[in-house]
Amino acid sequence: MKHLLSIADLSRDEAIEVLDTAAELARLSEGTVKKFPTLRGRTVVNLFFEDSTRTRISFEAAAKRLSADVINFAAKGSSVSKGESLKDTALTLQAMGADAVVIRHGASGAAHQLAKQEWMKGVVINAGDGTHEHPTQALLDAFTIRRHLKENQGDLSGVKVGIIGDILHSRVARSNILLLKKLGAEVVLIAPPTLIPVGVAKWGVDVSYSLDDQIKSLDVVMALRVQKERMNDLYFPTEREYARGYGLTSERMKQMKTKSIVMHPGPMNRGLEISAESADSQRSVIVEQVANGVSVRMAVLYLTLGGATFKELASSGESL
Repeated sequence: MKHLLSIADLSRDEAIEVLDTAAELARLSEGTVKKFPTLRGRTVVNLFFEDSTRTRISFEAAAKRLSADVINFAAKGSSVSKGESLKDTALTLQAMGADAVVIRHGASGAAHQLAKQEWMKGVVINAGDGTHEHPTQALLDAFTIRRHLKENQGDLSGVKVGIIGDILHSRVARSNILLLKKLGAEVVLIAPPTLIPVGVAKWGVDVSYSLDDQIKSLDVVMALRVQKERMNDLYFPTEREYARGYGLTSERMKQMKTKSIVMHPGPMNRGLEISAESADSQRSVIVEQVANGVSVRMAVLYLTLGGATFKELASSGESL
């Protein structure tokens, strides 16, 4: 991989290679060796124009575990607040010797622009652009699903995933749909009609307006955050009404399959899209998603910057 801008850039085999590499890195990290010299001498810049906790810290931890130098750049307090363009910021980072830029931006397509305009000679990794995509979140979600339901092997064929809630504003949903379909999973979108994007019929997924109709058939219940900050209009009558129709509650969890799991990309609106009992239940893998994010982002950095393949990683063992 040269860059990771979209899940669409990955073939099925490449996606599985990322998941396999993440699994091997997770296995190695459980041993005595916690840090590897693979990216020693490389510089990774976290270029975040939007607030983030999980993604930024996860990328920072991943880069440091691979011995890269990390520079954290926040738009607030930088020259961006004075009107500096994305291009000039990128050229500045390039002049400072950045080998990779992990970018989160409020504008859809910002990561593509950074890579395609060749303002950066190094690797560009999309950490979320507007309402477009969030590819590493989808990869860590697939990694988590595979670990629980497929014993970390192969693709996700035979797995039914319900993505619930604010599909309209969710870059996580878009990346997950692309990846889950690529890996052979069945996907159903569950939301009020007002939160289903126009043209969804072309996405190759099922659509339902009733969580209660679907809950018994799902292997994975993926609740999405209601993104109030992106809502300029009223998309549902009240929060109470939304929670009643689409919130994952303990009563709904009782109807789920024995081995089904609960996921959420975070941050959560407890009591709205998911109840506190559901978020903290034994079925919930939400905290594990965060931990798995480090392994997956290590894999992405390893494959883009390290120049090695999964087979080379597997054969290198702890001499990585």
